[in-house]
Amino acid sequence: MSFTGWKAHVEELNRVLSGLYTTGQAGRALDADDAFLRWQAMTVRLRNNRGTIFLVGNGASASMASHMAADLAKNGQLHTEVFSDLSLVTAISNDMGYDHVFSEPLSRRCRKGDMLVAISSSGRSPNVLKAADLARRRGLNVITLSAMKPGNPLRGKGMLNFYVPASTYGYAESCHAAILHHWMDMVEVGKRKAERGK
Repeated sequence: MSFTGWKAHVEELNRVLSGLYTTGQAGRALDADDAFLRWQAMTVRLRNNRGTIFLVGNGASASMASHMAADLAKNGQLHTEVFSDLSLVTAISNDMGYDHVFSEPLSRRCRKGDMLVAISSSGRSPNVLKAADLARRRGLNVITLSAMKPGNPLRGKGMLNFYVPASTYGYAESCHAAILHHWMDMVEVGKRKAERGK
């Protein structure tokens, strides 16, 4: 692997982030700002209805899921869940297979109208795909974040899909973190405005 200087790294990160492609259901293209506004509105409705945001991912994506769950709970006053309890993960993995590590607990805890944020750099993680499929069947609002190949299967499973043309995990994960923080910032700013208007 060849390494580039910092400036080239930042330029490539900017290029990949600028290539963010957002779609709605059935792959319909959406303007990125419109997609973020829709996501913000869904989140506000969910908070008003006392719903839950579930976040799933593997590896670095699991870390992002946990980080955003904490930020959304603390700063956005939302109910969030991630399935990172070691006993739960190992029990399901051992007894049912790792493919079920998210879908099995999600099936017990989700309600129609809740939200699933599914994060996968490759868009091909079987456990994330199973969770997205279950969430769709149960009437959850599914949001996907993916990268790598544009035809990855996760990219077509959400009500909103955020795809970046990153070819490495480092760029994919950096872009996904930026997308998640932008969403969180929009939710927090919206909450402050609502409080000032009371």
